[in-house]
Amino acid sequence: MDTYSFLRELADSWVLLAMFLFFLGVIVWAFRPGSRAVHDDTSQIPFRNEDRPGVSKDEELQS
Repeated sequence: MDTYSFLRELADSWVLLAMFLFFLGVIVWAFRPGSRAVHDDTSQIPFRNEDRPGVSKDEELQS
């Protein structure tokens, strides 16, 4: 068996299975119980330390 055929069979079977299991693991990890607090905290990062609504550059230059 030449190298190409061996690598092709490996990729078609075991590597595909490994990638699918990795994908499932990522999905399970993202939706695991107790991760809601982490995801909620992460989603609020852009809004931290906001004192006032955004202003345009013209309004910023006038003040």
